[in-house]
Amino acid sequence: METEQQDVVIIGGGVSGTALLYLLSRFTDLTSITLLEKYSAVAQVNSSGRHNSQTLHCGDIETNYTLEKAMQVNATARKVVQYADSLDDASKIVFKSPKMILAVGREECDQLRERYKIFQPQFSYMHLWEGAEIAEVEPAVMEGRQEPVVAMGALDQVTTVDFGALSESFVEQAKKATDKKLNITFNTQVTDIEPDGTHFRVRIKDREIRARYVVVCAGGHSLWFAQRMGYGMEYSCLPMAGSFYFTPTILSGKVYTMQNDKLPFAALHGDPDVLMQGKTRFGPTALVLPLLERYNWKTLPEFFQVLKLDTKVLQVFWDLIKVKDIRNYIFRNFLFEIPGIRRRLFLQDARKIVPSLKLNDLKFADRFGGIRPVMIDKQNRKLHLGEAKIAHGNGIVFNMTPSPGATSCLGNADKDMRLIAEHLKCTIDEKGLADLFGSE
Repeated sequence: METEQQDVVIIGGGVSGTALLYLLSRFTDLTSITLLEKYSAVAQVNSSGRHNSQTLHCGDIETNYTLEKAMQVNATARKVVQYADSLDDASKIVFKSPKMILAVGREECDQLRERYKIFQPQFSYMHLWEGAEIAEVEPAVMEGRQEPVVAMGALDQVTTVDFGALSESFVEQAKKATDKKLNITFNTQVTDIEPDGTHFRVRIKDREIRARYVVVCAGGHSLWFAQRMGYGMEYSCLPMAGSFYFTPTILSGKVYTMQNDKLPFAALHGDPDVLMQGKTRFGPTALVLPLLERYNWKTLPEFFQVLKLDTKVLQVFWDLIKVKDIRNYIFRNFLFEIPGIRRRLFLQDARKIVPSLKLNDLKFADRFGGIRPVMIDKQNRKLHLGEAKIAHGNGIVFNMTPSPGATSCLGNADKDMRLIAEHLKCTIDEKGLADLFGSE
């Protein structure tokens, strides 16, 4: 079997893998880097605009974040904006629009007003809007509204990213590093990874690559690869699928709702869809599916391999189900997938954002929505909702769930680049990074 020699092999051509390719090619002195993608192009799974919320999470309108976490999230979000600003065609990748977090009812309104006092000093561009001010930004939110509402929002910030286009841009910019040997290979599925002394052998169908360092950025399959090598056995995987619904254009920007603290799932939101012109997208729903990739039933056996079902995993499931709010939420979201009743049920939730929404306006977004591999920490018997990275300092890293999702692509890639530099003793162009991203 033919063997190639490489400094770094990246497995997975989503936004995380391509971000790392970009940073390594432009800001290190490594000379040979390979990216392997099993599909025919980059960003075909969760980084596709069809399979994620298209949101740049900045921590300002997501009420599941503490102030400290929101500031961390905002720092990594800024990297995406700063990168886009360096491009000639940023308008095809990032988009500005109004955004707000909407509180409905007196209890939520009181909570949001208190949150505004805490957050506004750090997020100075955010404003507190009452009913008439909300109506100026999003008229449909106030039309027919009876309950008291308040919103915290902004008018002119980057809110939305086409992460597929961002992934393509990372590859284009990486190729400009003419002093590097870059191998970007599509339709290439990795069958095995094995340690080989100080290197790793990455096997594909017709050849193998002997790499000094390997980074796996393959979503739930990262855990699958890790466990086949004996790593990450302390984790199981709970794949959470999200579906969406379309309406005609009814919102001008992103409108998020308040997070229920008892639910470890994303709160409902509505926003313009960047791929489907003239459509507002509402969602996501939350559904447990036994797949590592949405709509790909070939990944069913691989899910059961990473599930590692035992008493610890069952305890986590029981702890979730015994909470009434979670139990009802899971059941209701299951019903959201059943044709014939799902639109009518979802309409009740969507009217929290747009009270005047009509059933005929609502359409299930067929084949929109992806899967987020939520990790189960078996040792502590709880969901691991943040970043899940397996790295033991031995030349291989597995990235499962960057937090908060695709927004963290450059922040996560920077972490991996520094792990690689430490292990391989290569040099990072810190000045070049500072020129692009500014000093931390």
